[in-house]
Amino acid sequence: MRFTHADGSTVHLAYCTNVHPAETLDGVLAQLAEHCEPVRLRLGVERLGVGLWLADTAARTLRADPAALAALRGELDRRGLEVVTLNGFPYRGFGAAEVKHRVYRPDWTEPERLRYTTDLAHLLVELLPDDVTEGTVSTLPIAWRTPFDQDRSDAARAALTTLGERLDDLEQRTGRSVRIGLEPEPGCVVETTGDAIAPLTAVAHPKIGICVDTCHLATSFEDPGAALAALDAAGVPVVKVQASAALHAEHPDRPEVRRALAAFHEPRFLHQTRTLTGSGLCGTDDLDQAVAGDALPDTGPWRTHVHVPLHASPAAPLTSTLPVLRDTLTRLLTGPVPRTRHLEVETYTWQALPPALRPRTPAELADGIAAELGLARDLLTELGLKESP
Repeated sequence: MRFTHADGSTVHLAYCTNVHPAETLDGVLAQLAEHCEPVRLRLGVERLGVGLWLADTAARTLRADPAALAALRGELDRRGLEVVTLNGFPYRGFGAAEVKHRVYRPDWTEPERLRYTTDLAHLLVELLPDDVTEGTVSTLPIAWRTPFDQDRSDAARAALTTLGERLDDLEQRTGRSVRIGLEPEPGCVVETTGDAIAPLTAVAHPKIGICVDTCHLATSFEDPGAALAALDAAGVPVVKVQASAALHAEHPDRPEVRRALAAFHEPRFLHQTRTLTGSGLCGTDDLDQAVAGDALPDTGPWRTHVHVPLHASPAAPLTSTLPVLRDTLTRLLTGPVPRTRHLEVETYTWQALPPALRPRTPAELADGIAAELGLARDLLTELGLKESP
């Protein structure tokens, strides 16, 4: 969906298709018909933005076969779908029974990450709508924090520098620009927006900035105002926002709260859990480690990296961090110009939620995604943006 800002520019809203993981091009084409178009129809819009996740296998197929790429573009057009952003964080296997730490490989110290991201940039310039000249790709925040040393830091900086050069060359040849956003995530080398400043200023390329995922921002107890002000002061652009919400437990010392949290632990994804203490941020790498004992101080609230549906706050005694999303969007979109133009709802955890909360059919999943996008649409119009036809 498209919205017009007060300055006349267009802000794009999409939803991320990593909730329908497909490893092959045939799988991607199938999800457009089975999931994406039904969501568009539920919303009653002529054009729906989708943030495609193209696994490495699908991306390689598309780079090698211009006819296949043209067919994908034609299928998007035929179903009333458009692509201005890609999710380049997972490389492959996002639909596996156990993802956990595998999602962080290959990282930015490995040549496969640079090659994959370059492929995505080349594909995106061909998938952009005719009237759009800039696309974005979100990517992992360099690497998982261990093992990581100066040699690996140097390798990542060199890879990102090379990526910047390739993006410049791509724009010179096509007239279209692609920007890349590192997506801070708990447990990674770049866990917070503050952690992103040093590596991004070291690379110092205008096409490489940050993707703010508001679930991750909230899980790390970052204040949106302070975080965005620090990025502005450092000259780090907000390339993209992933509109998402984390799980919030106000009183984790209570047994009933621990039991409610434990219901969200599952074997597929990591659910990093954090609390803010007088000495700083403390955390565990997964939810079971937090709820099982005293690994995490429980004198203050806990937040957990679970992407909960935007429109459906979990039942008491838990809540979501939807207010952090509202605050972030307000700060980014209510000024004289928008500080970002690409927004993507990214609740990929629908099938990993507690059984009672999971959609049982594709139709129920489409209902849920449409409801999330409807809430996001309402947030944007409340901020003064006008929905475009």
